[in-house]
Amino acid sequence: MLLKKIVVIGPESTGKSTLCEFLAQHYHSDWVAEYAREYLLTNGKAYTFENLLSIARGQIDLEDKHISSATVSISPQSAGEFQDAVSRPLFIDTDLYVMKVWCEFVFGRCHEWIIDQIAIRNYDLYLLCNTDLPWVRDELREYPDLETREKLFRIYKDILVNQNTPWVEIWGEAGQRAKTAMSAVDELMR
Repeated sequence: MLLKKIVVIGPESTGKSTLCEFLAQHYHSDWVAEYAREYLLTNGKAYTFENLLSIARGQIDLEDKHISSATVSISPQSAGEFQDAVSRPLFIDTDLYVMKVWCEFVFGRCHEWIIDQIAIRNYDLYLLCNTDLPWVRDELREYPDLETREKLFRIYKDILVNQNTPWVEIWGEAGQRAKTAMSAVDELMR
């Protein structure tokens, strides 16, 4: 079985976790939760530049645990040939692009380790969640104003435009978002 890693990113309160959970259920697969939420709920919502490095490392550790536990096997047919393998998606709620944006937006700089990890980690698809959903108050969310959320969205979009992994913008009400995401995932899995 081949593992396809699909990352869902975007500003806060854009439905990333909801979409990851839905897609994992729909495809009978797994999803990697956003580690920052667990970290901040455990350690308090005040954070420093150094805390963001700890969060980034925790996100990678969590992602790697899910990747390791996924069944990724290809059965050899004969002398180096492989039979067609079935692909399985793993949905990832945020990646280190999110950590890079967070570091730079709040502190004006980013940890070198995060930049290095971005360069070596590979994904198969990005789903970029738009800010067209109403902002929902949450004890960890920091930017309720649409102007800041749209600025962050443009930063994420610029990152995705300037990298090589395919990506799709997710927008609209819940049904439209699900339909667009499933269409992109189905295309990837073909």
